[in-house]
Amino acid sequence: MPENLPLNTAIRTQGATIGVTIGYHKGLILFYVLVLCLLMKPLRQQNNRPVISYVPRIEPAPPDHASKVDGFRDVWLLRGKYVAFVLMGDRFARSQAFSVPESAQRWAVQMRQEGEVEE
Repeated sequence: MPENLPLNTAIRTQGATIGVTIGYHKGLILFYVLVLCLLMKPLRQQNNRPVISYVPRIEPAPPDHASKVDGFRDVWLLRGKYVAFVLMGDRFARSQAFSVPESAQRWAVQMRQEGEVEE
């Protein structure tokens, strides 16, 4: 301690890092935050469940209590729902129940295209 300074004066020493703060660069911190967010994100489960597709029922003819819907070639009204019946060979393929007749007719058209049934 120098002798010419009063006792209550603190001695300031200069270090090797004058004017430089010790820390991380802002971009580096952002990079680490993004990496941690991606690593901490929970992994999604793979969907290995089988796809359930509708297998059309085969019936000899549309039921007697079904009524044909006017304006649609293959659509019948059955228990308040619209059902399509497509003749494939000597049997009818029946669609699932639809809430609108357009959907049932679309199903019938697709069945004809897939099965290449003559009209």
